[in-house]
Amino acid sequence: MARVWIYDRTKKAKYREAVAKAKSKGRKPPARWEVMYYDHTGKLRSEAVTNKARAEDRRTELEASLASGTYVDPARAKATFADMAEKWLETRHDLKKSTWWKYRGLLDNHVNVRWGDLALNKITREDIDLWVAKLLKPKKDGGSELGPSQARHAYRVLAMVLEWCTPSRIPTNPARGVKLPVRADAEHVYLTYEQVERLANAAAGLRTKYDRPTAGAAINKALILVLAYTGLRWGEAAALRVGRVDLRKRRIRVASTFYEINGVQHEGLPKTGKRRTVSFPASLVPVLRPLVDGRGEDELLFTTARGQSLRSHNWRTREFAPAVAAANLKVEGLTPHKLRHTAASLAISAGADVKVVQQMLGHADAAMTLNIYGHLFPDRLDEVADVLDLRRTKALRDLKAA
Repeated sequence: MARVWIYDRTKKAKYREAVAKAKSKGRKPPARWEVMYYDHTGKLRSEAVTNKARAEDRRTELEASLASGTYVDPARAKATFADMAEKWLETRHDLKKSTWWKYRGLLDNHVNVRWGDLALNKITREDIDLWVAKLLKPKKDGGSELGPSQARHAYRVLAMVLEWCTPSRIPTNPARGVKLPVRADAEHVYLTYEQVERLANAAAGLRTKYDRPTAGAAINKALILVLAYTGLRWGEAAALRVGRVDLRKRRIRVASTFYEINGVQHEGLPKTGKRRTVSFPASLVPVLRPLVDGRGEDELLFTTARGQSLRSHNWRTREFAPAVAAANLKVEGLTPHKLRHTAASLAISAGADVKVVQQMLGHADAAMTLNIYGHLFPDRLDEVADVLDLRRTKALRDLKAA
């Protein structure tokens, strides 16, 4: 048992003098009780407590934490959340730049606004619950008016910082177990083969108000077909190099992606940090060949008419949106990312199993693929039940014949 004891400070003349002096000046006397103990390093420590009942509770708490190895120096728990968040962010060299800056923005705009000046040991589960609820409230009601997804991201950053401080500065993470808002299921859009072709052809025929081809007209058709039939993320397609397209084997090597930070374009590993290889239909070979033949391996496959890399916002507003209108698809909520969903649905309808779709889309695991596209896989319950019935019937016949 760890050595912890309670000392009555009235036994010391110096304490009695301090009490008398405080009373004479109308001030609150110093605490009478002192909890004494040796910490995990063998250093003698003491904590002043106002009454004996609280002293007993603190002794029990210290005995348990010292015995279990969960003791935390109270001084370390007084560090402010903002100071520890900065240290935590400095250690996250494992993050992609885009993710690091996302965390930076959430800390500056939402998390530190509420928790930055507080000591770690002053943050409670109850207050975190209230904060999450406030993030969702309209601004007119004093809230931040965040959507469920963004509120969950802000909470996650708070929780990660507190977890990093556990148990070195706080014994437990007060953010654990907080009830989070439910994210509404995203409305997925799945185009048919015919709709994909109409969209691609419309994008190839786009012209400016001066009746000239738009900046992306020459590559729009190939880009849309690649997105719709391979499932590449837009940034992965925009960063695709000529040398990573094998027309003979009909393979694309996805090795990097484009992302933007404060308006500056960067190139890095794909979202999951892993490279992958995907296949594409043979009918796309003649569409891609003009973009591959005679060009250097390190050149970008898709560029503007002036040879510049594609930028997500520009391409979406100046090329994709006009193409959707020109194709007269009348599909609500259609964005470039929805072509990724289209690729998944077309692959599943063509007979791809969950592992194939996972590899194709670059998901971290098959569970993610099932969570998003599980409803698209054919229901084989009746088929399985029929096979079970046939085999049971056979077993019954064999038993009768025996």
